[in-house]
Amino acid sequence: MEFFQDTEPDLNKPIIIAAMQDMGNVGGITVDFINDRLKTKRFRVAKSSYPTYVIDEGGHISLPNENWEYRHSSDLIIFGGGSGQPQTNEGIHSLCQDVIDIAKKYSAKLLYTLGGFHTNRKLNNSPKTFVTTTSLQLSNQLKKLNIDMTPQKSLITGFNGIILGYAKMNDIQGIGVYGELNDPEIPQYRAVKSIIKTLEKLTYQKFGNTSELDERARVVDEKMQKHWSGHYKQ
Repeated sequence: MEFFQDTEPDLNKPIIIAAMQDMGNVGGITVDFINDRLKTKRFRVAKSSYPTYVIDEGGHISLPNENWEYRHSSDLIIFGGGSGQPQTNEGIHSLCQDVIDIAKKYSAKLLYTLGGFHTNRKLNNSPKTFVTTTSLQLSNQLKKLNIDMTPQKSLITGFNGIILGYAKMNDIQGIGVYGELNDPEIPQYRAVKSIIKTLEKLTYQKFGNTSELDERARVVDEKMQKHWSGHYKQ
């Protein structure tokens, strides 16, 4: 993994939001949404040193553009978004360590990560968001805000889980915010909306109108209905 610094933003104790593509692309969509709404500016980029896969375009191959940006507003650093995660453990750990290094450099006071929470519960288009943290003390503080905590013990894999481990090892307070979803194979815009609303409550930030997410969720629903109706058409 290679890292390139574009500029040196003037930031003091920002909040960091760091997430990558995962189940339902919840982490990636949320980061991209926040960047768009806040008109953030890029100041650093991480690039894969070598391809971990190639794309067959149908008779010829192309190379993936594997890079992930650090962007900032006046009091936030946002990392990730886009598509994909590193395909190796080495790549994920390299990114996690760099996020921690950036957090220390700018004296970040809190780190959030985001992702999907797979469940069999019938959601009725209203997924919940569950939260976990790097300490029992922090979790108890959030419970006082009527935040739903993750309901049972589980493993959180990939960048959107491991980054919390890196935060804990480096004495940085970390919070994982995970939106419910049933199908991890399709974009989950309602889970993203639920996460955005929870983030606004936790960070005292406003990320703008979420009606676009409702519309995108409706389009996905229509495509899925057409797929299934066509599949079972007599």
